[in-house]
Amino acid sequence: MPRIERPPEPWRSFFAAVDSRFGHDVQLHCCGGFVVTQLYGVARTTSDVDFLGVVPNLSNRLIEIGGRDSALHRVHKVYLDAVTVATPPEGYGARLVPMFPGAWANLRLYALEAHDLALSKLERNFERDRDDVRQLARAGHLKPAVLRERYYNELRPYLPAHRSRHDLTLQLWLEAFWPE
Repeated sequence: MPRIERPPEPWRSFFAAVDSRFGHDVQLHCCGGFVVTQLYGVARTTSDVDFLGVVPNLSNRLIEIGGRDSALHRVHKVYLDAVTVATPPEGYGARLVPMFPGAWANLRLYALEAHDLALSKLERNFERDRDDVRQLARAGHLKPAVLRERYYNELRPYLPAHRSRHDLTLQLWLEAFWPE
């Protein structure tokens, strides 16, 4: 029987507790620092699991169970956080990457593919977002041509505003993280 990969503590116990609250499949579309560290191996700290979506739509229920200041947060010191400032590329769902498959009875974690993850950070563009993208680039998880193509074809048309600012941010990232 193959060994099932599980995340390290405190995530393992936290997700087991969240899983125990459901009697059906729950798919969590994860992004942010949790994915950067646990899937892509970037060394940084995080105490939350950012998520873009839940199938079925149980975002409020998940936040009640494991959000900031919940009982599970107080016990495990980590929490779930519904992302409000992130726009992923249009086709991200087809590229989701399973995380820890089979680790729990009901909970299914899926992560944004590296290029989609980087682009989801473009709109906010905080220092830690730039650091995450820089580390993903250094580790070889990102290709500048793919990042550019997805931005112009799958993200830019759906950005609510400030397209010229986002164009500039992408250009600055490309120049900084892949100097010629």
